[in-house]
Amino acid sequence: MLDWSGFFEAEVGASAALAGLLFVGVSLNMSRILALKGLADRALEALVLLVVILLIASLQLVPGQPQLALGSETLLVGVVAWAVVTRLELRSLRAADKQYHRLYVNNMIVGQIAVIPYIVGGLTIIVLSSDGLYLVVPAMLVSFTDAILDAWVLLVEINR
Repeated sequence: MLDWSGFFEAEVGASAALAGLLFVGVSLNMSRILALKGLADRALEALVLLVVILLIASLQLVPGQPQLALGSETLLVGVVAWAVVTRLELRSLRAADKQYHRLYVNNMIVGQIAVIPYIVGGLTIIVLSSDGLYLVVPAMLVSFTDAILDAWVLLVEINR
């Protein structure tokens, strides 16, 4: 696990900083976000993706954990993240005007690509080895990308 500590320390710091910035940005545009259908859910999804990175990276940094614990924690956080993100995305899609459905479906695909590898990674860690962490890396990168794109929409695009 020592080989991974630098990576997870960086992920903890980056996700915590971005989550804080997202809170500030959303608070500045709160009335506009609440006025437009689905944007509050999009803000929550961005926050969830960042918190998932923070949780998984933090849990991976706990010293001396057995492989079963590491995999189970990753799996549990991944399943909860998948359920929350899927619910938020479906609710946003239902609330969206027909003309924007394609954009919402694209956002759903990216959201699923972000969270499903946490589940597969957790299962792989439990069943095979800590090599399952290599599946967590793309999940975190896609989660960061999705959260940043959502934040851009919430902070910049809604004011155009």
